[in-house]
Amino acid sequence: MPSSVQLFRDQKYHELKRQCIQQRRLFEDPEFPASDESLYYQKAPRGKVEWKRPKDLCQDPYLFVNGISSHDLHQGSLGNCWFVAACSCLALRKTLWQQVIPDFQEQEWDPKTPEKYAGIFRFRFWCFGIWTEVVIDDLLPTIDGTLIYCHSNVENEFWSALLEKAYAKLAGSYEALDGGSAADAIVDFTGAVAESIDLVQGKYSETISEQMKLFEDLLKVHKRGGLISCFIRVSPLQEANEVEAKTGLVPGHAYSVTAIRKLHLGERLTFSFKAEKLFMVRLRNPWGNREWSGAWSDNSEEWKKVSNAERKSLGLTVENDGEFWMTFEDWCKNFTDVDICRIVNTSYFSIHKTWETKMMHGAWAKNSEPLLNRCGGCFDNVETFLQNPQYIFDVKKAEDKVLVSLQQEDRRRSKKVGKGDNIIIGFEIFKVEDNRSYRLHKLTVQERVATSPYINTRNVFLKKILKQGRYILIPTTYLPGITTKFILRLFTDVPSKLRYFALTVA
Repeated sequence: MPSSVQLFRDQKYHELKRQCIQQRRLFEDPEFPASDESLYYQKAPRGKVEWKRPKDLCQDPYLFVNGISSHDLHQGSLGNCWFVAACSCLALRKTLWQQVIPDFQEQEWDPKTPEKYAGIFRFRFWCFGIWTEVVIDDLLPTIDGTLIYCHSNVENEFWSALLEKAYAKLAGSYEALDGGSAADAIVDFTGAVAESIDLVQGKYSETISEQMKLFEDLLKVHKRGGLISCFIRVSPLQEANEVEAKTGLVPGHAYSVTAIRKLHLGERLTFSFKAEKLFMVRLRNPWGNREWSGAWSDNSEEWKKVSNAERKSLGLTVENDGEFWMTFEDWCKNFTDVDICRIVNTSYFSIHKTWETKMMHGAWAKNSEPLLNRCGGCFDNVETFLQNPQYIFDVKKAEDKVLVSLQQEDRRRSKKVGKGDNIIIGFEIFKVEDNRSYRLHKLTVQERVATSPYINTRNVFLKKILKQGRYILIPTTYLPGITTKFILRLFTDVPSKLRYFALTVA
């Protein structure tokens, strides 16, 4: 559990619940009322919306029915497949969802003591480096007595609908969740470090050696508790329904990766498939239906060659529920982007590699005085680049693998005023003199050792092996003069002493 938690809108769950029980009333949240302003800022849902409590929708509501599962979720009418895909990933990891849904047993409905139910719930999200508790009431938007947004495939299970409501409150409205990134939601659920990989640009469908490296990396991330999602970028040259008709996969739609397997086939199967190993990935469509129709799809020829006993021993199961298997090669050919969210291990008691972590809050801020200006734009802006914030760190080993994550402030709450788009951000790393103790003002002998991608995603990530010495890391926006806050996280094998460089002269 997180050591310190801030309260969103300063709402204290236990205090509010106690008041409601004493006054024998159900909680109604004044900070996110059951009204149109909580639903939308521009596009109203089609139909008459009524806010109803779970007890008005079924006889015996529960948070969880038979536990929590990635099969519990269906998207509803909001374009937030990315959020539902992230929830599917979250449901796979008990230690992670218990952080998001704290004391779930205390929050669960108890039919034996209905007088203790107050219609109030709480969820926690990792907001810009700080765990934040969000309190909600249980009034949910419905049309004709049916939940219109995220819901479970079991009519009396409500954890996903309530979690979505808490996330919508954080974003300002349900409509603010229309369109987004699964990686962002996973980071908000876990504090993970997100890396986005362009499978097309990296030519993973063509280069087998790169494909195998990526498979091993994803397998390791999955085994160590990380969460993975993927999607197919919509191409202007190809109609989305054309792709779906050919493959069963939906472009512009986020899928959660629920399993990765390297399978050693027995003698009989090796003969059947002309291969000793199978590299497989299992995916889930947040719609709960519409599946891959190629090799190893649910009714394919490949499955007919595998007996039930062999399926069980290999850990390959098939159900018509929106979850399906593909070979990794087919996955690389059909998907365009993958988001890898690493749960970076910082525990000294782990059998796996432990990372030293350092996190800094910063900002790109404007000042008319060049020495004080801190928003100089990317490296191409020769005159102003070095006006950006600068951070110094040390690599103590002869060589060390360094992970860097730069995250800009979330902008969803600004969608309603037309400012919800991410800014293009990135960073540069320079090797400097071992005794340097002040900011760079000229780029002369400094060695530029790493450049991150520059992209309009909330998180930018880079892995790099650096030699022993002192380095300056400069986070930037792409264009100069753009202001916003950011957090910078650095992971190394031994402490890096990452710190902000405020000194301008020796």
